[in-house]
Amino acid sequence: MLIDEAQAQRTAAIDRGSEQNSPKLDNGAEINTAATGRTKAEALITIDAVINRENLMLAYQRVVENKGAAGVDNLSVTALKPWLQQHWPSVRQALIEGRYLPQRIRKVDIPKPNGDVRTLGIPTVVDRLIQQAIAQTLSPYVEPTFSESSYGFRPNRNAWQAVQQAQHYIQSGKRWVVDMDLEKFFDRVNHDILMSRLARVIKDERLLKLIRRYLEAEMVNGQEVTKRKQGMPQGGPLSPLLSNILLDELDKELEKRGHRFCRYADDCNIYVSSRKAGEQVLRSVSHFLEKRLKLQVNGEKSAVARPWERKFLGYSFTWHKAPRLKISSSSVGRLKDKIRSLTTGHSTKSVEATIRELTPVLRGWISYFRWTQIKGVLEELDGWIRRKLRCLLWRQWKRPESRVRMLMKAGLDRTRAKISAYNQHGAWWNAGASHMNQAYRKRWFEKLGLVSLLECHQQFQR
Repeated sequence: MLIDEAQAQRTAAIDRGSEQNSPKLDNGAEINTAATGRTKAEALITIDAVINRENLMLAYQRVVENKGAAGVDNLSVTALKPWLQQHWPSVRQALIEGRYLPQRIRKVDIPKPNGDVRTLGIPTVVDRLIQQAIAQTLSPYVEPTFSESSYGFRPNRNAWQAVQQAQHYIQSGKRWVVDMDLEKFFDRVNHDILMSRLARVIKDERLLKLIRRYLEAEMVNGQEVTKRKQGMPQGGPLSPLLSNILLDELDKELEKRGHRFCRYADDCNIYVSSRKAGEQVLRSVSHFLEKRLKLQVNGEKSAVARPWERKFLGYSFTWHKAPRLKISSSSVGRLKDKIRSLTTGHSTKSVEATIRELTPVLRGWISYFRWTQIKGVLEELDGWIRRKLRCLLWRQWKRPESRVRMLMKAGLDRTRAKISAYNQHGAWWNAGASHMNQAYRKRWFEKLGLVSLLECHQQFQR
């Protein structure tokens, strides 16, 4: 999947799924956590609150809305309701008594742009329901304690706010960035450390044991079964909240030191005034993470550099005193790779069908990058995409006679069409040549529904 399109989808899903209701008593009355204090809050974070009917109904609604693949039991989201009608009483009783055992997690490896893989763990839909219910119960109590500089997987916060805050730091004079990459964060979360942080707010032993069982659930890939003693698989509704609870300790340490930073999940950028200061920060923060949280900073991917030399959440910045947001070159490259996969080697697929496949990719991509302030790259991409489609046409025509006929049909006179069709150049050269540009102009592609990235961006700015 295109990483920036995926990021846009995740952001939208987080905005939908993270909106939490105020915690309530069984009679529906709202609890004023500020007035009641931590002791009362802790008393309400229980397994009984998790399986409260109102909380479960909301969790069910969100699981259904998020859809998602089936787990190891092959139970789909659409089959969840009849399954619950038959089996929920026994599951509920097991949860109350602390006997519930989560099922194994289905392992799925997703290729990353750098050639590595991101491992996802897909819980069963029943376990996703329970995890969502736990997250809804826990979130209202821990969310207000999180740092203002944390933007990932939180209600009313998103990646756009993070990059805009980073832009503000750079403009204020923090023109060096400590770009920190946590090495395989989700694979290396220490269970004991995470559970100790959870035990600060959760006093119900049944709930703590249930969360630990989710952390230790075995992963299955075909016939291969992996026992887990560390790590937190991405893919379940509870993992984002748990990651913020663990990394909030990093946030608090950075705040105590007076640093300006933006963190989105395990992606953290710290903005400083000089390279020397940045190198000191990188060393000391790496030591803190290793000692306190048993996490490691990836030395190869982390760096102290100018912000315009790095990327943050798919964006980058210009070098100006008042820096402008721009799309990083790697994000543009990934979009081009995706478009190539849809337009190359499909000699039997029509241009109309190709455009239909391109449309959601282009709309999702520009929706995420709507805040770019450098628009030239969008115009260049629009022209490049049209050239790829002209290239597809040229290859589909195959023989010179067919090319003469199609160029004439598109409005070229016979002499020019014949000269163009019989040249010895390849498809890409011809796709950029004047005869193809004249025969298949921008308006022709617009009539077929091709999305213009530049025009979509202009619509977002209105």
